[in-house]
Amino acid sequence: MNKEITDYLKIIIKGAAMGAANVIPGVSGGTIALITNIFERLINAIKSFNTKALQLLFKGEFKALAQHLDLYFLVSLFAGVGAAIISLARLFEYLFLNYPIYIWAFFFGLVLASIYFVGKTVKKWSLSTLVSLAVGTAIAVSISVLTPASQNDSFIYLILCGVVAICSMILPGLSGSFVLILMGNYQLVMIDGVNDMAMDILLPVGLGAGLGLVAFSHVLSWLLKKYHNQTIALLTGFITGSLGILWPWKNELQEQFGEKVKTVGFEYYMPTLDAEFYFALVFIILGIASITITELLATKKQQ
Repeated sequence: MNKEITDYLKIIIKGAAMGAANVIPGVSGGTIALITNIFERLINAIKSFNTKALQLLFKGEFKALAQHLDLYFLVSLFAGVGAAIISLARLFEYLFLNYPIYIWAFFFGLVLASIYFVGKTVKKWSLSTLVSLAVGTAIAVSISVLTPASQNDSFIYLILCGVVAICSMILPGLSGSFVLILMGNYQLVMIDGVNDMAMDILLPVGLGAGLGLVAFSHVLSWLLKKYHNQTIALLTGFITGSLGILWPWKNELQEQFGEKVKTVGFEYYMPTLDAEFYFALVFIILGIASITITELLATKKQQ
């Protein structure tokens, strides 16, 4: 097989791994990009959507434009991402319907481990990083207490979901799906929207994702360069304060909106020490082990 075709097939597979990661709340597509050694290339390709790209486009120099954008790389990568998201959405719909406690337990373990691995990348703790940690925690707790995972299908809010989710996708340590859970639209976007190919949901999310991807690649590069420790501390606090939303033992609170029944929050309860609890505990441990192995591989790849 042609070497160039083989290389692009590998990129598609890496994209599929990123897409799979972002369907699962708690796993970062950015982390997968880091493990598979394409993170820096991805950021550089996204940053290349600039004035030079527009100049090449208007001049009709399409071959030069494709090279400038690393276009074949991006197309291959996001083809893999899209395929994984579409295929896994139905699987997660089934799992959430039939095994909700075990799935949430696995997610809980993933995010619990992420707190440690994201937090330890703060190179030096100081007053400003501690304040950032406290602010991030307070914001997330407010979200979980005041607006607990309520769905919102307004056009502007769906654009915002796309922006925030895609920014999370390229940031190692934070999952786009995890953020959608915090914003209340994980079920609406990643399961209902994808499975039903609902354009009224997917188009505004896609619009926000496109705008956010280009803008945030520049912001991320600048922010981590100038305020790395404060940014990571804020992120650590955000994840820590939001952990309660992923508590496995909860009942959905639903309301009727016209013909649709929507989840507007959760009622949490303490588990009983039965077989279901111990199985859930196993899934929490599996979640911790999964993110631990993923992050250790990423660290090894960096070194």
